Amino acid sequence: MKILAFAASSSSKSINKQLVTYAAGLVPNADVEVIDLNDFEMPIYSSDREEAAGVPDLAQAFKDKIAAVDAVIISFAEHNGSYSAAYKNTFDWASRLEGKVYADKAMVLLATSPGAGGAQSVLAAAAGSMPHFGAEVKATVSVPSFYDAFDAEKGVMKDAALDAELKAAAATLA
Repeated sequence: MKILAFAASSSSKSINKQLVTYAAGLVPNADVEVIDLNDFEMPIYSSDREEAAGVPDLAQAFKDKIAAVDAVIISFAEHNGSYSAAYKNTFDWASRLEGKVYADKAMVLLATSPGAGGAQSVLAAAAGSMPHFGAEVKATVSVPSFYDAFDAEKGVMKDAALDAELKAAAATLA
């Protein structure tokens, strides 16, 4: 099984990248590629830009990454209760190529934050919208209080209950 994993964040210190990398490693017998949204940075989407210059090649490269795998795991950063600008822009450009950006891909959706909310607002929005874009959402997991729940030095979950929840989510892709 081939899995694409990424954090819906452009932060070089993304806790969501730490989480998604850990979670992707829990899928048994998987060939995992973790990508960085910074490698797909494009101008802010607008219909005027699209009309003037077309869809950037990086949007196709992002879509190609998705097309080449069996499943996708995304960990969403929450910016003011919603998607990060980096993710939303990459998604918007990719959707101009094909509305079903996640065409029939099994997905596990994650979110984390330093606080007790665990980025639940953006996770709920993603879980609700992904099926409209071709995704088959298998599981969602919110990880609150990331720095208390995850040992960044060792790259493992410290919270046994959350670890079990992540392992169960990963198993849905096996």
